[in-house]
Amino acid sequence: MKHSIFLAFLVLTFVSCNKELSFDNETFEKESTIPCEKDCPKITIDIPIAKNIAIVKDSINKKVFSVIKEIVYFEEDPSKAKDYKTLAESFIASYEEMHKKFPTGTFGWEAKVKGNVEFESHQIINIKIDHYTFTGGAHGYQGFRSLLFHPKTGKTIFTDEVFKNKKKFMAFAEKEFRKKYKIPEKSNINATGLMFENDKFQLPQNIFYTTEGLLLYYNSYEAASYADGSKEILFPYSKIGKYLKYQ
Repeated sequence: MKHSIFLAFLVLTFVSCNKELSFDNETFEKESTIPCEKDCPKITIDIPIAKNIAIVKDSINKKVFSVIKEIVYFEEDPSKAKDYKTLAESFIASYEEMHKKFPTGTFGWEAKVKGNVEFESHQIINIKIDHYTFTGGAHGYQGFRSLLFHPKTGKTIFTDEVFKNKKKFMAFAEKEFRKKYKIPEKSNINATGLMFENDKFQLPQNIFYTTEGLLLYYNSYEAASYADGSKEILFPYSKIGKYLKYQ
């Protein structure tokens, strides 16, 4: 009997130790109960949740949640939002509080957040967050966020850590960027109407690993006006592999 119990313990230990990190998308929705005829305020969060390996999943899930909270949270005390359910509730509560103050106004508040695992290898995990929010004004804001993680630790990989030599990659990227957007080599980077800060080429806040290559993605206002939209450039790994620490 003892022998059987010991074998069962070994089997369970083996299975638990061989669990791999995985992701399952979960959806959280909330809609205002205030009567409305159209454009009823609503928030939808569809996000990948890391599972299986405790320390790794906790690190990834905590970072992803903090970014989502940064995108959609409107109340004064961010600590009140402990999970996605309360985060969704707080968004609608903010709208309803505004509606009490301005009942005749039209506030078609909306928030849509869609996340997915864009890229995964033994060296790096890239979660892409597609988000849109509208809380009044002339238009809403749509953008993408890139979150990079170490698969074995769950720790965040920052942009500066992606490259073996960031300075050399930036020099290469600027030449290719100028070619794509037809900016003369010796002209100011903003000569054709772009809006790089201090008139100097910069890498975007969000860099994506994709199956096709490394994508530099500049959200609206980052390198150009809202009217001009986002800017992007894709580099095949075969062309820039020498610059990258992770692939």
